[in-house]
Amino acid sequence: MRLSDTQVETIKSAVAEIFGTQARVRLFGSRLDDQARGGDIDLIVTLPHPCTQRVEKELRLAARLQLRLGDQPFDILVVDPDVVLNPVHDHALATGRPL
Repeated sequence: MRLSDTQVETIKSAVAEIFGTQARVRLFGSRLDDQARGGDIDLIVTLPHPCTQRVEKELRLAARLQLRLGDQPFDILVVDPDVVLNPVHDHALATGRPL
């Protein structure tokens, strides 16, 4: 996994601030490959309850992470009981590593 311990803690903290302490976050995609270089930071946030203002919160999380971790590209998916899963969600949930 190509994230430092500080980056992991920053991500977890920001997710809890915006989505609450019950939110869980996983890293998926190219940052899981220690041999790869570059790439965006792909995150999937799972919630045990329906999320109001999902898109606004996704954008707020991306902005907060950019402020705290520097200008990096983030792709953020949010899954709650109301979300209809598509193949991208399935892949992220199947291959993602919990932070």
